[in-house]
Amino acid sequence: MTNDGMERFHRNIAPRQFGAALIVSLLMLVVVMMLGMSAAQTALQSEKASRNDRDRQVALQAAEAALMDAETDIEGSPDPARSRSRLFAHDRTEGFSPGCGIENPALYLGLCSRAEGGHVPAWTNADLLDPSPAAMTVPYGHFTGQVFQTGAGPMPARPPRYVIELMAYNRAGEDATLDGRNYFYRVTAIGFGMRDTTQVVLQTFYRKDGK
Repeated sequence: MTNDGMERFHRNIAPRQFGAALIVSLLMLVVVMMLGMSAAQTALQSEKASRNDRDRQVALQAAEAALMDAETDIEGSPDPARSRSRLFAHDRTEGFSPGCGIENPALYLGLCSRAEGGHVPAWTNADLLDPSPAAMTVPYGHFTGQVFQTGAGPMPARPPRYVIELMAYNRAGEDATLDGRNYFYRVTAIGFGMRDTTQVVLQTFYRKDGK
């Protein structure tokens, strides 16, 4: 091939090579951008999951605090002016009603009578989310004088609440078909996270100490 022919051959091939290199570079840039976006999205999802888990843990701890407050309510309030522990004698039913004590909230608030037969439990009729004065549930510290911090930051959005439901049981040797005259309590509590839409409901059974 003559020198003129070789020169024309190189002039025809060079632009094609440069064009292919540009396309490859652009494709590599797109791939890198997609990988970066994927990594950023994964990091954001992880942060969101961690934030939601922390919020749920706050709500869980608030609900556990409400259960402990209810136990203090049953055993005996450290504030004598608020204490109603006398209502929780092993054979006493005063104040427990289907309306969870709303008839006399100053003393009986949150005290629910047990459901008979196939009726739904009383605690399911108590709106645990209702913070109004007409609510059937007891806000934290209402009968114990305890203080529960709420507000901004890592604090729960609002105080937890609870209800106490009367339950009957039979002692060893008693006829299981008869309604026993001994009682224990089913406590249902709700706690809120840093957002009040994050909620945890816990339930426990409690028998008064020494009964």
